Amino acid sequence: MQTPHIPVLLKEVLSSFNDVGEGYFVDCTLGYAGHSSEMLATYENLKHIGIDRDDEALAFSKKRLEPFSNRSTLYKGTFAAVFPTLNEAPVMAVLADFGVSSLQLDKMERGFSFNSETLDMRMDANATLSAYEVVNAYPQDKLEYIFDAYGEVRSYRKLAAAVVEARAKAPIKSAKDLSEIAKTVIPSGGKIHPATLMFQAIRIEVNNELGEIEGLLDALEAKHTKGEVVSLISFHSLEDRLVKNRFKKWSTACICDAQAMRCTCGKNHARGKALSSKPVTASKEELKVNPRSRSAKLRSFRFNKDV
Repeated sequence: MQTPHIPVLLKEVLSSFNDVGEGYFVDCTLGYAGHSSEMLATYENLKHIGIDRDDEALAFSKKRLEPFSNRSTLYKGTFAAVFPTLNEAPVMAVLADFGVSSLQLDKMERGFSFNSETLDMRMDANATLSAYEVVNAYPQDKLEYIFDAYGEVRSYRKLAAAVVEARAKAPIKSAKDLSEIAKTVIPSGGKIHPATLMFQAIRIEVNNELGEIEGLLDALEAKHTKGEVVSLISFHSLEDRLVKNRFKKWSTACICDAQAMRCTCGKNHARGKALSSKPVTASKEELKVNPRSRSAKLRSFRFNKDV
């Protein structure tokens, strides 16, 4: 079965789980089952749970994973909502790939592309909030906030003003029109499209992407299995920062106040350790095959086996 999406850092993901115990593998961002199908083929000791909010992705993955149907269960929803409710145990491996799938990016009707004639960006087509509402209904100060906080756009005030000025003349109905507005504020040049960071910011707002990551990390912090391995793939600094900081917190043995003269907590509070000091990135070989992997960063964490 031909897949419309190339899974990033596949070898590295498989390697991160190379000695997990028997139990369940949870793919929090199932997508088109690129990672999941390889995990099921590689690790026969693991049963599979796939989570996704996209009906199209779930339908595709159900067919793709038919050879493993006796070991695979799929759930629809956001991973922050579904993961804490799972009753399957023990969960030994957790994966999340926070990137937008190639199919979502390339399908013009989904409204993620700069050239799309629609303005949508919903990962769940049934969700109420779309990019159209954000762009045409949000007040200027709220647009400024998301462009700054979620897109880290330097000219966030000018960009928000340009959007408000344009929509005052007529509603902005397409991603293509929106990207043209970005070009009037942000100069073209280099490999990055002028609208890239603005689109990132709007997409994060529409899909509550950072809130989802926080929700998953909270759920893992509240409940995890001995020896469980968590591998998370991020694509921009906001995502990576959330993961990095939480892994650092989980790795910290001493929880005494930084101003304390000496440790009184026993220095035994580390929940586990990160499997590498720096994030794992794509190899030169992968970059040639899949240029979209250039921004991918994989961080993995193993919870203690004796706690």
